[in-house]
Amino acid sequence: MTASIYDFTVTTIDGEPITLNKYEGKSLLIVNVASKCGFTKQYEGLERMYQEYKGQGLEILGFPCNQFGGQEPASESEIKEFCSLTYQVTFPMFTKLEVNGENTAPLYNYLKEELPGLMGSKAVKWNFTKFFINKNGIPKKRFAPKETPENMMDTIKSLL
Repeated sequence: MTASIYDFTVTTIDGEPITLNKYEGKSLLIVNVASKCGFTKQYEGLERMYQEYKGQGLEILGFPCNQFGGQEPASESEIKEFCSLTYQVTFPMFTKLEVNGENTAPLYNYLKEELPGLMGSKAVKWNFTKFFINKNGIPKKRFAPKETPENMMDTIKSLL
């Protein structure tokens, strides 16, 4: 059984496997993202948050997901181009993964177990669900998709 967020290996959007221990000592905001979602414009706020707080040790990790209404049908290269050109995203992006069901990525099984949602629900309800992990690797807070980065700023600042 995985004991820590740092034990997981994920694949960057460019196809390189990395272990999350690369981010040890940093606070992480892990987000399942999609290019054709009603919440897609949250990329703007996430990038602003990243620019404002990366110097204080915040890393935002974007994981595209196509499980909610087929809202991320693009390939990794198309996702990378869309995020870069449309929202000037500079935070790390990763390959598409599943956040629910029998093919759930191990990272998301861990996050849902550590930070269940409303009324103990483990399922991720939609794209742009956000999980905050503190600099010691401890999952601290789960934010619903409708929680905009702007509304999360005070909480994030207090957790850094």
